[in-house]
Amino acid sequence: MTAALPIAVHSLRLPHAWPSVLAFGAHFKGSVCLTRGDEAFLSPCIGALDNADNCAVFDQTIARMLDLLDVEPAILAHDLHPDYFSTRAAVEFAAEHGLPSVAVAHHHAHVAAVCAEHGARNPVLGLALDGVGLGPDGKAWGGELLQLDAAQCERLGHLRPLPLPGGDRAAREPWRMAASVLHELGRNAEIGARTQQRGAGMIATMLEREINCPRSSSMGRVFDAAAGLLGLCAHMQYEAQAAILLEQAATRYIETHGWPQPLERAWSIDGEGRLDLLPLLASLDGAVAVDQAAARFHATLASALGEWVARAAGSSGIATLAWGGGCFLNALLSARLRQELEQRGIAVLAPMRLSPDDSAIALGQAWVALHTLEQ
Repeated sequence: MTAALPIAVHSLRLPHAWPSVLAFGAHFKGSVCLTRGDEAFLSPCIGALDNADNCAVFDQTIARMLDLLDVEPAILAHDLHPDYFSTRAAVEFAAEHGLPSVAVAHHHAHVAAVCAEHGARNPVLGLALDGVGLGPDGKAWGGELLQLDAAQCERLGHLRPLPLPGGDRAAREPWRMAASVLHELGRNAEIGARTQQRGAGMIATMLEREINCPRSSSMGRVFDAAAGLLGLCAHMQYEAQAAILLEQAATRYIETHGWPQPLERAWSIDGEGRLDLLPLLASLDGAVAVDQAAARFHATLASALGEWVARAAGSSGIATLAWGGGCFLNALLSARLRQELEQRGIAVLAPMRLSPDDSAIALGQAWVALHTLEQ
């Protein structure tokens, strides 16, 4: 089985030669990155490291890459989450071989992967939008405005955190995120009628009493909430189904009518850099057709993100943004946001050869570790 494993799908040129780094990647779309001189080699996406078969392939991939590239790593990199299989594997490898290791926060790695792909070594702003990742504060992140300078990462802002009723289950049942938004809007009493779901009363009570409702700044959950409020998806049958259906609905409208105007006063940005999208979500009340509402959601979201980044660019003096995270698989959002930013004089670095999702996390971890060696 090991002999059949490919060494890498992607080989990328680095700005110059460094000591070798071995990065252990993410959890849900596991991959491995190994650098040699001025090249980085990124393995194929192995999949979620939550079952024995994938974990075995992960271990074999590491052994195969080390053997074929014939290098000995000087440092290891891994995710910040202590319970991931990839993190435990890195810690064990470090102990066994007497190597130093560096823990890299999930969203730092997302943006760093794009910097690595473009060879960008100057300070950049970073926009990381995805489902979930552990932040340095131990909380669930997913809608982050960052500033990166080599191995350093500063959080400049984040989305208003929303409660996740039922924890991880809320990520699989968008109606729960719809209920979360209604609660945050002070409309808890409407949850049953709006969602039409068994258990809606219990969820309303959980939200009211803050029982098993951890908060997350995730953009992925914002998309879920929008799809749930529009009745596009109550229970997901596959990954990102709610966001995909929302994008498809918006695309149908835009292909026929063009882009709608963004809603006015549909977001706010406070002095701490927190972007609040509750007014936008409140507009998804059934007053307009679903496809039109979905298109308007995308247009308004892009405008909100554009203003958010522009404010950070103005205060930091940095006019280059790198973005990453699974939400950028949304072609409508990516295209519209690029247009918004470039009109504001902000250059965009986006994934070109690699995916914006977690399969590139290992490359970002390696990029951070390489720059750690220079400190």
